[in-house]
Amino acid sequence: MSVFASLVERLADLLQPLFGVSAAAAAIVLFTAFVRLLVHPLSRAAARGQKARTALQPRIAELRRRHRRDPEKLRRAVLELHTREKVSPLSGCLPSLLQVPAFFLMYHLFSSEEIGGRANGLLDHQLFAAPLGGRWADALGDGGVFGGAGVVYMGLFAVVAVVAWFGYRLSRRMMAAQSATAGVGGGEQVPGLGAVTKVMPFMSFFTLVSVAVMPLAAALYVVTSTTWGLVERAVLYR
Repeated sequence: MSVFASLVERLADLLQPLFGVSAAAAAIVLFTAFVRLLVHPLSRAAARGQKARTALQPRIAELRRRHRRDPEKLRRAVLELHTREKVSPLSGCLPSLLQVPAFFLMYHLFSSEEIGGRANGLLDHQLFAAPLGGRWADALGDGGVFGGAGVVYMGLFAVVAVVAWFGYRLSRRMMAAQSATAGVGGGEQVPGLGAVTKVMPFMSFFTLVSVAVMPLAAALYVVTSTTWGLVERAVLYR
């Protein structure tokens, strides 16, 4: 924690001439971009896996017709097909899972009063008028929605809403393409994943809730990562 805090402080010092009081916020954005660059090869692999799974849809539809009265045999047949074609139905989760440690590191860094036995100086940094260690509830209690910190959060919520909307449309378009390839109306690739597939287009909107309850620094990490992910998906899955 102390090593990472020192790195963020030094990066903020380097960016201070350009971003002034928001230098630490800019450092968080750069850190997030660096993390996303590190997992980008996995994201590309996940995109290739998704395209391979989509190509298998006609064969999975045939298996579904053949074993429609035996769900257990259908499950085994689909898994055998994935294994034979070297396609993992869960490979797309890996890039997101690898980002979890970075997020929690950022979260704890801006939630801790002390780091390494000393006062956490990062809590003094701001994004414009909003403290990076503060939350939306703090902003509402200090000036309300139209106070300095409140306006920062409203701007952040607006960005999240736009990203969530485009993410929703992209997810629906990808699901429609998969259904068209399969030639069936909403069948499951793997039994048990149907409910998850239906919820997926709405996942981006849950970011609005998370941004409201977490420290601003962690929220900034989530918003930057989500925006990057949307652009990445639009390019890789086109």
